[in-house]
Amino acid sequence: MKIDTRADNGARTRDLNLGKVALYQLSYVRAVAIARDQGFTLADAGPNDQSVGRSGAPPGSVCDVDAHAAFRTVSARQCVEHIDAARDGHRLAQSGFWVLVGTFEGRLDAWRFEDVSWHGAAPEIPTGRRWEGPAQSSWQSSLTEAQYVAGVERIRDDIREGDVYQVNLCRVLSAPLPAGNGGPDAVALSQRLATGNPARYAARVVVPEQDGTPGTWVVSASPERYLSVEGDVVMSSPIKGTAAPGEQMLPKDEAENVMITDLIRNDLSHIAVPGSVTVPEFLALHDLPGLTHLQSTVTARTAEAFNWTPEMWPALLRGTFPPGSVSGAPKSSALEIIAREETIARGPYCGAIGWIDGDSRTAELAVGIRTFWWDDADGGTLRFGTGAGITWGSDPVAEWHETELKARRLITLASADTISA
Repeated sequence: MKIDTRADNGARTRDLNLGKVALYQLSYVRAVAIARDQGFTLADAGPNDQSVGRSGAPPGSVCDVDAHAAFRTVSARQCVEHIDAARDGHRLAQSGFWVLVGTFEGRLDAWRFEDVSWHGAAPEIPTGRRWEGPAQSSWQSSLTEAQYVAGVERIRDDIREGDVYQVNLCRVLSAPLPAGNGGPDAVALSQRLATGNPARYAARVVVPEQDGTPGTWVVSASPERYLSVEGDVVMSSPIKGTAAPGEQMLPKDEAENVMITDLIRNDLSHIAVPGSVTVPEFLALHDLPGLTHLQSTVTARTAEAFNWTPEMWPALLRGTFPPGSVSGAPKSSALEIIAREETIARGPYCGAIGWIDGDSRTAELAVGIRTFWWDDADGGTLRFGTGAGITWGSDPVAEWHETELKARRLITLASADTISA
């Protein structure tokens, strides 16, 4: 059986004999239950839950006037409001331009901006600001190579026992970076990344914390679409499978892409018109700076009950978050194993970063991979996440090297002893 792999983005595509690959479905109900048990908060509110605040909800809190956000086609200033989108997600379908940053653990912060500038896909004009990053030797990993390899072996045991098919195992790199109020110069870092590692879903979001209102500092070079929306069409493009330039993808890479693509089909089906879920791009090879990825794309048409109604975003986020490509399949079991194996929270890494425009009924949210975030812990710390998808066919040491491949270029660009871009 052949699947049409034509893509509209110029990517190299491949055929796969699906008779040789089993497709695995996600137990959505069990995923919600496990997510709640593991502290993933997004599933705690439903469209009929009073906590969603559909009537009589208090207005969101005011945010810092110095907040700003920039994406590949739009930038925003003059932040006027913050909401907890896990509780008040119904508001995202109303009028206004919202910037959203979600952590892998399920916290969803959204800020509404009034000064919005659409500029197409033209690159940002360089400002000449110099990025002052940490020393390259100061980066530390939350998992050592030995710990990571041992984690891969335990996950392979889980797969052998039939508990899971695929798990994304991640580690977080961190380096001390003192900075004043508001954090380091995000504009300087994002422009350095734009020069040295251009990305389809590059983003920066800087919202200083103010009077108890949550803030964030995120600079991302993500190549992966989590969710995009145009009217009643929703699209997701999971990336699974990574190789160095010129190297061949392994059967393991194809298998995990198929598993996650099927999981995304299932995730989107919860809000879709029956029969509208399609896969217009399948196992396409995308060449990026320093590596090659396998990407598939899933599309769906939203059912009338979710077509920019108050129920739309609560249902869409609850049914798809955290993204399948950075959790695993079945998602419920993968979340249990991630909680067991990873020593610290991922935060915005592997979460969601992007914007939602209720006026034009469009949205673009990226998976928070290839992402830096900063907080004031320990006098100021810059962080970066990297990981790999683990299947039965994984070689533990090779998976560690994949995490290094994904991190090497960006860590180099973000370090102080890098020649200025």
